[in-house]
Amino acid sequence: MAEFIKIYEENPSAKQIDRVVNVLRDGGLVIYPTDTVYGLGCDITNTRALERIAKIKGVKLEKANFSFICPDLSDLSDYIRQIDTATFKILKRALPGPYTFILPGNNNLPRVFKKKKTVGIRVPENNIARTLVEELGNPIVSTSIYDEDEVIEYTTDPELILEKWGKLVDAVIDGGYGGNEASTVIDLTDHEPVVVREGKGNTDILY
Repeated sequence: MAEFIKIYEENPSAKQIDRVVNVLRDGGLVIYPTDTVYGLGCDITNTRALERIAKIKGVKLEKANFSFICPDLSDLSDYIRQIDTATFKILKRALPGPYTFILPGNNNLPRVFKKKKTVGIRVPENNIARTLVEELGNPIVSTSIYDEDEVIEYTTDPELILEKWGKLVDAVIDGGYGGNEASTVIDLTDHEPVVVREGKGNTDILY
C-alpha cells in the first residue's frame, strides 16, 4: 500500500517533501495536488516509472500525452525549442497557473519521447507541486487521475484517492481537497494560440 503523506500547501514540511522526493528518485509513482486536479507523476529521467504510468493509463508510452511539471519558466529551454517573444509573454502572464501549454520539444527530451515533436508544460500555482520539482531537480512527468464515475470526473478527497490508487502507486500526498476541473490546454506551437481544452484557466491571458 502507498505511503500516505500529509503536506500543508502554505508551508510544505521539508522533511515530508524529502520523503516524497526519495520515492520519486527510487523510481516510484506519486499522486500529488496541483492548482487543478490531483496528478499522478514520476521522475522524468526514470524510464521504468514512465512505463508504469503508461500501463496504468492504458496507453503506449511513446504515444502518451503526459505533461511536464516545472517549478518556473527558467528551465523551459532544457526541453523546448527556442520560442518567440509573443509566446514567452503569454507564458509569463499565465504561469504559475492552471494551464498546460503545448510547445515544440527539443533534442533533450528523454529517449522515450524523442519521436514526439511537442511537449505539454505545466507550472502549477501550488507550493507542494513546485517544491517537489525544485527539490527533485528535474521535471515530474504527470497525468491527471480520472474517476470512472460518470458524474464525478476527478476524485478530490485524498483519502478516497488512497483507497482507489493505493495499490498502484508508491505515495499519495494529502494536500487537502483537490479541484475537479482540469487545466486549460493551449497549443502554442503555431503563430496563433489554439485552445485545445477549456478548463480552470481563463483564456483572457492570451490577449
